[in-house]
Formats: sequence, C-alpha cells, structure tokens
Amino acid sequence: MSENRISKISRKTKETDITIEINLDGTGKADISTGVGFLDHMLDSFARHGLFDLKVKATGDLHVDSHHLIEDTGIVLGQAIKEAVGDKKGINRYGYFILPMDEALVLSAVDLSGRPYLVMDVTFKTPTMGDYDTQMVKEFFYAVSYSAEMNLHLRQLSGENDHHICEACYKAFAKALMGAVSVNARIEDVLSTKGKI
Repeated sequence: MSENRISKISRKTKETDITIEINLDGTGKADISTGVGFLDHMLDSFARHGLFDLKVKATGDLHVDSHHLIEDTGIVLGQAIKEAVGDKKGINRYGYFILPMDEALVLSAVDLSGRPYLVMDVTFKTPTMGDYDTQMVKEFFYAVSYSAEMNLHLRQLSGENDHHICEACYKAFAKALMGAVSVNARIEDVLSTKGKI
C-alpha cells in the first residue's frame, strides 16, 4: 500500500474544465466550487463524512444545463479515487453502510473489484433539487463507479424528501468507500483469490 494516498486529476473538454484532488487519509476538509450549489453541498457532505480531504474546481457549460458538469465531475472523482487507492494491497476492498437522514434511509455497498458496475434503486419525486437535476444523481454515481472501476450499489430503503434521499446517497457512499479503502493490518496483499484486483 502506498503511504501517500493522494491524487490529483484534471480533465478539460470543450464542455467542462475540472480538477479534483483527494486524500483518502484526510480529516474531511473540503474546498468545492462547481457552479452548481447543490452539487457543492453533496460533495462537501461526501468529503466530511468519508473523512476525505477533497478539492474540486469545476467550470462548464451551465448555460446549457448542469448535465455535462455533473457527469464529468463524477468521471474525474472516480479517476482520482482509483489513482489514490493505488495497488489495493492491505485494504478491506469491501465497504457498506446504511445511513439514516430523517425519514430517509439509504444503503450503500462498495467493492473495489476493478469491475465497474452500478446498481441504483432510488426514486425521486421532483425534477430538481435547487440547481441539481435529479436525473443527474444516477448519472453522477454511474460516472464515479465506472471511472473508479468499482462495484457500487445504492438502495433507498425509505424516504419522502428528495433532498434527504439524495444527501443520504452521498453520505452512505462516503461511509461505504471509507470502509473499503481502510487499511487492515491482517490483509498482507490484496483481498482476492486471484492475487490481483
């Protein structure tokens, strides 16, 4: 396992310009600026509850809508997580958490398997939360899971308020990822019968 689990990834297209730095062994400090206020709030919650130090600087074609910026932020975050995790030696690999937020209850499970897959069973009732299109919640997590090459499950067990449900998704994911990337002294190599993840 690398002693320095910090990565910085930049990605620039004709639609977006995004730089993300993450420290998996941080204390939950966040410096987030995406131009989408609700996304800033979600990423701040992700950092704080996962105890990740996270810097996000993102600009994009918000005059069109928030789709490109939110999706591309997910892509870059996934790439940053993958690079920071490194060779996966000594980590738990799996993580899961059931997070309550008022009436909402969301389960998240993560496997840093190298095989990307997203299963998301979450229902929203409103088209937007602030300036965040609710259709983009799944697109964001899809982008993260595929770029990080992780198996990610998000399942809504209860909930009525879209804000609570969405925030519970980000926080549950943070806690599950924190568990998956945590170092376990009893794991000497990688946690796989293949010898490689």
